[in-house]
Amino acid sequence: MSLTPAPLFTGIYPGPDTGLAHWIETSDGKRLRVAHWTVEGAKGTVLLFPGRTEYVEKYGVIAAEFAKRGLAVMAIDWRGQGLADRMLPDRRIGYVDTFSDYQKDVAAMMRAARNLQLPRPFFLLAHSMGGCIGLRAVMEGLSVQAAAFTGPMWGIHIAPHLRPFAAVLSHLMPKIGQGHSLPMGTKLDPYVTVEPFEDNMLTTDASMYDMMRDQLAAHPDLSLGGPSYVWLREALSETNHLALRAAPSLPCITLLGSNERIVHLGRIRDRMATWTSGQLQIVEGAEHEILMETPKLRDSALDDIARLFLGNAKS
Repeated sequence: MSLTPAPLFTGIYPGPDTGLAHWIETSDGKRLRVAHWTVEGAKGTVLLFPGRTEYVEKYGVIAAEFAKRGLAVMAIDWRGQGLADRMLPDRRIGYVDTFSDYQKDVAAMMRAARNLQLPRPFFLLAHSMGGCIGLRAVMEGLSVQAAAFTGPMWGIHIAPHLRPFAAVLSHLMPKIGQGHSLPMGTKLDPYVTVEPFEDNMLTTDASMYDMMRDQLAAHPDLSLGGPSYVWLREALSETNHLALRAAPSLPCITLLGSNERIVHLGRIRDRMATWTSGQLQIVEGAEHEILMETPKLRDSALDDIARLFLGNAKS
C-alpha cells in the first residue's frame, strides 16, 4: 500500500505533537485521509471511526486524552467527507453509493495501520455513523480486541408520523433523478455553523461547540452539510439489515446520552440487550457527542472506554 503525506491542520485544538496524516487509496480507487497519534510505550491503538460530517482534526483532543491513558489513536476521513474524495460535484452534500462501500474504507484503514506498524492490539471506538460502519465491520471479523460505541447510528431518529414518508421519499426521489437532493429539514451548511449553541443536539459544552465552529471556519474544505436522499435510503437499508443480525462475541461498551435526539434509542437498547459481552451505559445529561461533552462527562466516558480496552489488551 502506498502511503503519502497528507495535511493535518494543527492550528486549532491540536492533538499530541506526534500527529501525522497520510493519503490512502481504497480498492475502488477513492483517496482517503488517515491521521495517527502515537505515544511512547503505547499499550495498543484505538481505531477511531468518526460520524457523518466529521474529520480527523476533530479528534485531536481525544487522541491527547488517550495518550494520557497509554493508547495510540488512528482516525479516518470517510469517503465523501473531510479531505477524502467527495462523491458529488457539490461537496456540501453527503452521499454514498451504498453503505457497504464504507467497508472498503475500513479495509484501507486497516492496511495503513499495519503498514505504519501502529502498536498492537487494535481496539475500535466508533461514533454515530461510524458506529453503523463499525458494527458491520466487527460482525464481519474486524481484527480488534474490544469495541466501544458512542451514540451509534444503528437506526435514525425520525418522528413516528414521518417515518413512512422518509422511507417512501428516499426510494422515490432517486428514481426521478433527485437522489442527490437534500431531504426536507436538512441544510447545505454544517449544523454547527447554522445552529446556535443553545439547545443544540450535539453537546452541552460551549467550548467544544466553539472548537467545531473554529475548525470549520479556519478550514472550510472540511465542511459537510446535510445528507442526500440516496444516503438516507442506503442508511435506512443498512441499519434495518444490521438489526436482523446477531451481535458478535466481542467485549463491548456502548455509551448513550440521556438527551440523545439524533439516533434511534430503541435500536440501541435492543442491540445491547442481546450483546452478551456488551454493556449499555447511559450518560446522564449528555447529548449525542459524548466525546465532545463537558470535561467531567468526557473524562468519565474515556476512563470507562480505556478500562475496557486495556483490560482486553491481548496482542
